[in-house]
Amino acid sequence: MFEKLKSGLNGLINKITTTELKAENLHPVLSDFKMNLIENDVAVPVAERICDEMERRLDGVQVKRLEDRRKIVKNSLLEVLLETMLTNDKIDFLKAIEEKRKKGEPFVIVFVGINGTGKTTTIAKVARFLMKKGYSVVLACSDTYRAGSIEQLEEHAKRLGIRMIKHKYGADPAAVAYDTVNHAKAHGINVVLIDTAGRMQTNRNLMNELVKIKRIVNPDMTILIVDSLTGNDAVMQAEEFHKSVGIDATILTKVDADVKGGSALSVTHITKKPILFIGTGQKYEDLEEFNPEKFVQMILK
Repeated sequence: MFEKLKSGLNGLINKITTTELKAENLHPVLSDFKMNLIENDVAVPVAERICDEMERRLDGVQVKRLEDRRKIVKNSLLEVLLETMLTNDKIDFLKAIEEKRKKGEPFVIVFVGINGTGKTTTIAKVARFLMKKGYSVVLACSDTYRAGSIEQLEEHAKRLGIRMIKHKYGADPAAVAYDTVNHAKAHGINVVLIDTAGRMQTNRNLMNELVKIKRIVNPDMTILIVDSLTGNDAVMQAEEFHKSVGIDATILTKVDADVKGGSALSVTHITKKPILFIGTGQKYEDLEEFNPEKFVQMILK
C-alpha cells in the first residue's frame, strides 16, 4: 500500500539529511520532490504547499553536533504532512449517530460519487460497521437510473439481513429517500443510508437532483465516495461535488491496491473535509476508520 509515496518520502529525507540546510541548497532537492509527489497523485497545489513549508521550516536550521539530522528532517516532514491532512471539521461519527438515537430520531446519510468507485458496496460495508456497533440500519435505493442498481443494493440488504426501500426504475430518487426516512421514523430505525445515482461531477442535471434529495430529506451527513486509484481525478471530483452539493466527509475506496497514495493527502486538503473510512478489500469487514496521524506515521516508516 502506497509503496511509491513511501519511497519518495524516504528518498527526500535521505537527500535532505546530506544537504546543507540553506534555501539555495534545499530548493533543487525539493523541486525534484515536488515532481515525485505529483507523479504519485498529489494535487499540484498540495505538492507545492508541502515543499514550500519544508523549505520554510528547514532553511537556516542549525543542527547541533550530537543532534540527529535525519530525525529533524523527518519530524518536519511529519508535521507538514499532518497539517496538510488535518481539517477544522472534526467528525465523531458514532457520537453524532448516538446523539440522534437519544432524541429518538434516525441519523440520515446521503452517499454521492461517480459510477465505478464502489459506492454501493461501501454503503453495505458502512451498514455492517454500524450494525456491529449495535445500530439498526435501513437502506434507500435512490439510484433509480442505472440498470441493476436496485437488485445490487437489494442483494446487499439480503446478505446483511436488513430492509431496503425501493421504487420502480425511473422513479423520483428524492421520493425514495423521503419514504425511507419516514420508514425509519415509524419503525425506530437508527440510521438511514441513501444510495444515489453515480454521476459525473460535470453533469449539471444530476447534480441538481442530488441537491433536491438533500433539500427534501435534510441529511445529517453527505459522504463522497472516491476511488483512490483515480489519482488527481479523485481530487477534481471531490472539489466539484463539494462546490455543487456540499460534502461533510469522504471515504476512499480500493486503498489496498493503491501504490501511489497521493489522493489521500490531496482530497482532505482540497475539500477541508475529513476522510472517515478507507476501503481495503472486497469483504464487508474491509473498512477501516481513517486516522490522519496513523496514516502519516505509516507512510513515513
